[in-house]
Amino acid sequence: MVDKLTQPSDAAGPFDRLKALLPARLRGVPVVPVVRLSGVIGAVTPLRPGLTLAGVAKMLERAFSMRNAKAVALVINSPGGSPVQSRQIYLRIRQLATEKKLPVLVFVEDVAASGGYMIACAGDEIFCDPSSILGSIGVVGGSFGLQDLIKKIGIERRLYTAGEHKAMLDPFLPENPDDVARLKKIQREIHALFISLVKESRTIKLKGSDDLLFTGEYWAGDTAVTLGLADAIGDLRAVLRARFGDKVAMPVVAPAGGLLSGLLGRKAAGAGSLAAEGLGLNWSGLAEELISAAETRAIWARFGF
Repeated sequence: MVDKLTQPSDAAGPFDRLKALLPARLRGVPVVPVVRLSGVIGAVTPLRPGLTLAGVAKMLERAFSMRNAKAVALVINSPGGSPVQSRQIYLRIRQLATEKKLPVLVFVEDVAASGGYMIACAGDEIFCDPSSILGSIGVVGGSFGLQDLIKKIGIERRLYTAGEHKAMLDPFLPENPDDVARLKKIQREIHALFISLVKESRTIKLKGSDDLLFTGEYWAGDTAVTLGLADAIGDLRAVLRARFGDKVAMPVVAPAGGLLSGLLGRKAAGAGSLAAEGLGLNWSGLAEELISAAETRAIWARFGF
């Protein structure tokens, strides 16, 4: 498909008319590839794949390798998730930015919270909407206590382990204070890594105290800018046109998909455990998807979405 940012005029010479038909990246028009990073971070289930480094690596590499690129824009909409995947995506973005010598401009949509904000910190500049939610620099974990429920319905729990703490925080056993203390120690370690990453990325831009910024609290866009968690209020199109000119090309780098990816054995979203032969359903897979959907909804709901 030809990118027609400009139309050849009748007065243009043959060379100008030919040049106008070329893709933007081949005719000197400034290009800023756009990569969308949306959703809960981490491998959720086959039907609900979350953001992972494996899932976004190719998109990032294509964006940073695009000819005539003047910068790379990341559009982020994520309430967080896996701290490991968040940090790996952050590191890969920074590695590519250094290797290709390209600035990274981040645009927050509804939410860049927790791991979503960690990824946003890979940007040299962060822009957001006044109604965007940013922050939640903390670590959270949760479970259920079901030991009384299984007694009521006549189920006996049988668990066999080798290793004193192998069944730590099992939801079908009474909570052990020592296990909770171990979990909180791990959370503090991960929180310290998160704080260090934010401080290193935002440096002197941060305006609030540690007791304010790193409690897990989150803020709307204007306050986030005041606190230095973001640089300015702005949207993708307006910011890129102001910086690179009205003719800037903003190609969206999409994940691989379609017929070719199917032939190569990749599953499209929605092609997992539902759907098999006839009207048959994989009920265990369906139950897993329902639980995953509820958990995903709960993560978004923490931020009012």
